[in-house]
This record gives sequence, C-alpha cells and structure tokens, in this order.
Amino acid sequence: MIPKTFKEVIDLGDGREISIETGKLAKQAHGSVVVQSGKCMLLCTVVSNYKQADVDFLPLTVDYREKFAAAGRYPGGFFKREARPSDGEVLTMRLVDRVLRPLFPKDYHSETQVMIQLMSHDEDVMPDAMAGLAASAAIQLSDFPFECAISEARVGRINGEFIINPTRAQLKESDIDMMIGASADSVMMVEGEMNEISEEEMTEAIKFAHEAIKVQCAAQLRLAEAFGKKEVREYEAERADEDLAKKVHDLTYDKVYAIAKAGSAKHERSAAFAEIKEEVKATFSEEELEDFGDLVSKYFYKAEKAAVRDLTLNEGLRLDGRKTDEIRPIWCEVDYLPSVHGSSIFTRGETQALATVTLGTSREANQIDMPSYEGEETFYLHYNFPPFSTGEARPIRGTSRREVGHGNLAQRALKGMIPEDCPYTVRVVSEVLESNGSSSMATVCSGTMALMDAGVQLKKPVSGIAMGLITDGESGKYAVLSDILGDEDHLGDMDFKVTGTADGITACQMDIKVKGLSYEILVKALMQAKDGRLHILEKLTDTIAAPREDVKSYAPKIVTKIIPGEYIGAVIGSGGKVIQELQKETNTTIVINEDPDTEEGIVEILGTGQEGIDAVIAKIDALMFKPEVGSVYEVKVIKMLDFGAVVEYVEAPGNEVLLHVSELAWERTENVSDVVNMGDVFDVKYFGLDPRTRKEKVSRKALLPKPEGYVERPPRNDRGDRRGGDRRGGNRDRKPRRD
Repeated sequence: MIPKTFKEVIDLGDGREISIETGKLAKQAHGSVVVQSGKCMLLCTVVSNYKQADVDFLPLTVDYREKFAAAGRYPGGFFKREARPSDGEVLTMRLVDRVLRPLFPKDYHSETQVMIQLMSHDEDVMPDAMAGLAASAAIQLSDFPFECAISEARVGRINGEFIINPTRAQLKESDIDMMIGASADSVMMVEGEMNEISEEEMTEAIKFAHEAIKVQCAAQLRLAEAFGKKEVREYEAERADEDLAKKVHDLTYDKVYAIAKAGSAKHERSAAFAEIKEEVKATFSEEELEDFGDLVSKYFYKAEKAAVRDLTLNEGLRLDGRKTDEIRPIWCEVDYLPSVHGSSIFTRGETQALATVTLGTSREANQIDMPSYEGEETFYLHYNFPPFSTGEARPIRGTSRREVGHGNLAQRALKGMIPEDCPYTVRVVSEVLESNGSSSMATVCSGTMALMDAGVQLKKPVSGIAMGLITDGESGKYAVLSDILGDEDHLGDMDFKVTGTADGITACQMDIKVKGLSYEILVKALMQAKDGRLHILEKLTDTIAAPREDVKSYAPKIVTKIIPGEYIGAVIGSGGKVIQELQKETNTTIVINEDPDTEEGIVEILGTGQEGIDAVIAKIDALMFKPEVGSVYEVKVIKMLDFGAVVEYVEAPGNEVLLHVSELAWERTENVSDVVNMGDVFDVKYFGLDPRTRKEKVSRKALLPKPEGYVERPPRNDRGDRRGGDRRGGNRDRKPRRD
C-alpha cells in the first residue's frame, strides 16, 4: 500500500513551480522530503542522535551529492561508482551549512547529519538553488531544536529584470548570479558574482530574493502543520553557573579591556589573554578546576568577547589599535619568482598571499564532470591554506572544504576580468603564507597582480576587502569594521567579503550572525567596503599599473590558427606522425580542436621561441597550400628522374609536383640534367589537372620565349598514334569477338 503523502506547491510567479512532498520515501529518517521543480528531484533526509556528543560544538555534517543516474549517465573513470565529492558539490554543502548552523541552539551538541541527493536532473533547473529549501523543510518535519524555517534562492538579472532561480542558459545572459539564504525576517547568507554592479543594485537583488524566500518558508510551515508538527525533543542542556560566570567576568573584563585597548600584535595579544586566563584559573583549587574548569574557560571567552566588543562600540578602537574604517599597512611585490609565468606577493598586516600564474593551452582546461553540468574552465584558481600560516602544526588531509570555498570566491572575483579573446588556459595558485583575517581577499589582490605580471590583459584590476560588524541590540549602537582581523571575525556579528574594480562589485560572500540586520546597516557596510576596496586597489596599481604588454621571455607564447576542417587530418598525420614530429622539431606544443558549429579546426601553437611557432605556422600553411591555375610559382628541384624532375614549391615546403621532361624547354630534351639539376630554383606556371593524365601539370617552358622558327608538333592521334596501336595500316576492321 502506498503511504499517505503530504505536499505543498510554491509558485515562482512565471509558470514554474517547486513542490515539497513527504510521507513516501525514507520514513526512518527523522525528517525527509522530496523537492521537485520540472523533472529535477532532490531527496533530503535529516537525522540527529538523541545522545549529546562529548564536544563543545555542534557536530553538524551537511552532505550534498549528485547521482550520475539522475542524468542517465555513468560516472567517469575506471571505477564506475560515485566517489569523493566534486568541488561543485562541496560548494553547495557550504552554502547550506552556513545558513543552518547558526539556527541550532549553542548548547546542542548531538551528532547531526543532513543528506541531500540529486535523484533526477532537469537541464532547465539548477539543483543547488533548492538544496537549502530541501534541508530546512526536512528539519521542520523533525523534532530537532531549530529556531525557524529558512530557504535559499538564486537571483539573476537580465535586461534590468530580476529572476528567481534562473536556468543555466539564462545565467549566461545575466549580470548577477547570487545565492541568498534567509529566514522570513532576516537575511543570513549572501554569495555570488556580478558584472561590476553598484552597491545599491546589490541591495535590491538581495531584497528581491528575500521576498521569494518568505513564500518558501511559509510553504514549509504549512507542510509541517499538515504532516503533524512534532514536539521539540528534550536534550541535556549545558551546565551553567551564574555566580561563577559573574566571578570570572569581574576578574577578567577590565584586564582584557586594557590589553585590547593597547593595540598589540596578534601573538603578543594572544599571550597576554592566555596569561589572564591562567591567573583566573589560579584562583580555583585543583578539585574545583576538575569539577568546573570547562565552565571557567567558557565564561572567560564570554568576558573576553564582551570587553573587545565594548571597546569598539564605546571608543571606536580595535584590537590592533586601528579605527573602524582603517586598513592595515600594505606592501606588494611582483615578479618575485624567477621561473614562473607570473607571480606576486600581497601583504596586509599579518596576512600574506603569494600568487603564481601558469599559462597553457586548451589541453590544460579544468574539466568539470557533474551530473548537473559538463564543461570546462579555461580560467581557474586554487587556494592553499597550510597550517604554518597561523603558527600551527596539524595534519594535512587533502584539500579542505574551506580551501575549495575560498578559492571559488577569489576565482569568481577575477574571472569576469579575463578578456574573452585570451588565447591561454590560465591557472592561478594562491599560497597563504600568513593569516590573520581575510586570506581570500589577499588572494584576490595577489591574483590580480600576478595576472598582470604574467601579461594576461586584464580588463581592469580587482581588489577585495573583508568587513565586520559589531552591534548592541539594546542600545542600537553598531560599528562597521573595515579589513577585519581573525579575532574580529570570531567575536563579531558579520563577516562580509566584497571584491570589485573601480567601477563596481564583481563578487561577494556574506555571513550574518544576528537577526534582523537592517538594510540601512547593510548599505553602510557596502559603501564603507567600497572606500576600502579603492584604497587597496590604489596600492595594487602603484605596484603594477597595467598588464605587461607581452608574456615573459621564458613564458610560452600562444598563437591560434583556424584551418578548414578538411585539413585537420593532414596536420595530425597518420597515427599523429606529422604533429608529433613537428612538435619535436620546433619544441612547441600543438593542440587541435574542432569547432562543433563550423567544423573548422582550431590549432593552438604554444612555444617559448617565436622561430618554432613560425615554423609550425609555415608547415601548416604548406600543408594547406593550393596552387591556382595560371599562376606562377617559384620551385626547387628535390629529385631527378629519367622522365622529369620532382620540384617543391618554395613557399610551401613539402608540397611536391612532377615537372615532366616535355615541359622543361621548347627544344627536345634527351636528358633532364641537360636543363636542370638538384637544388636549382626557378619559376613554373601551374595549369591544374592535365585532362589526359589526371595529374597536376606545371611547365617551365611556358615561361620561356619560343625559339625562332619553332614549329609546334602536330597533336597525337587519339588511337593510331599511341603505343601499341596498329602501325601497319592504321585502324583495320576487326572481326566481331566470339562470346
């Protein structure tokens, strides 16, 4: 018997709908839904253990996977099974996690797992835009302690009109691609890329998406009500001791405030805070610390957070002594590494990024193979965050989700400034060497300079800045912080990264930790970020004002040549023989792709020496050489035969033709060597295909004056004058052949 199902439908307002259904699949999960739009279907399940884990944080795992069967495809590679998540899947996990995590109670420590799976794919629906909706809807059907329903929506803009959850085809025409996560009353997460839009335009896009999210949140609540809203589970709350909290606060607040006000460096400040913490612990006995030492540490952190926030709100000062809108000292350098194609160092305060650029052919493009999208990137950026950058020693277990996310943000910030006619595949790698706040924005800045140092003709340079926010809900005070430190990120209410050119925003990433952030504060943060971006941009252009006119002498030059499709095989040769020998002889890399629309061949020639590139072009031109009837060409004798000479077109080496002995001179020629010899260079006239021999015909004598008294030989009779004919009396009648 098919179980009873419950369903809610969300109207997107343009004929499209999103449905949320529960009751049919995965009923042993604590909550499960199927979200569908068109033929795209996502299954989301949520489970949370009833026993609290022995940790002081929420062990939440958000997992998003796309099944290849959803698109009727097989996984690539040797093992035909889905394996580790792709970067695209990791980015979707991060988008959902960042909105869900703050809505669980701070003292809820049960192992919690959110699993979202793409079960059916639709080319016209981007599934990541519905992942947040699916996760929240499943949680609403569970008994988890969770503050409120949320959802996420993608917003695009085409010809000035905003669109919710545009298709991938529509995104190509859009100047905005933003994902917004929010509850019915608060925006909590923003991430995306833009084509140099203004701060006001970005705010309008967020407002537009928020209105759509309110409708999605209401649908979740209706579904939960119809399904039967569960009672929120009880869980073991954290220990609390108000008297102990007051004692720790009284012992530490003033001391922390004084150290915060001193404006010291990171390590000096951390050591001073650690010393105060030890002094507080010393006021308790060993037995007391064993009993409630964890509470002492917890309350010390609360007192430290309160002191640092109060310093900023009351006096406009920050941990390192800066004012709220002040940027840390910056120094930059380009061309630091002598062997790479482009490099730069960007240092801002105690954050430093070293960027490198590598130039290659289309063969080096980053291949994307996901059930929901297949394609390639000819510009991509990788971000590495080693533990020594924060003075730590910890194991390295592959690329972290954080590294994937920060690299993607920097890539989106820069990719719109790569010119459409850039012939190279461009890879940028950012090595974070020091970190104390916003290494992703340092990556954008160092990446900009490294690209210009490599000779990539950026449309405009891009800079980035991380903003922070401290608010006091009771008094209404707030402070927007420019260029935040790592500690300010942890202690503040907002982490807002924004990148752009002098003319507008190219990418952003925002996480808001307080409810009900007003658009007034958001706009102020954006405008203050603009001032900071322009200040940093000036430092970059002081270091390198414009892209180098050409790539470096040891960097590869690339030339692209279009050839008719019929010549692709000739350039490659049998078994790749021609192209392989040509690459070896010229020390170049040659890549040939076929344009699916025109069927033309796109030949990419990459080499460090111009001579080698020129030699490849000459060879290709030679292979495509077609002489015109009636034209005169210079040729060179390359082989002597009894009945003529084989000559090669000087302008197309490798193209050979037979110069018959009868076309050498007007006089009768007994020996070919009487007229020409090996290596001789002279002109010939091209006559096209000889109708009698069906071979190409060229003539030397046609360009020579006829000797005085020269008499043309009569044309041969088609039958009686040919060899093997009847020489005794012409053509005689023959008897009919017997069958």
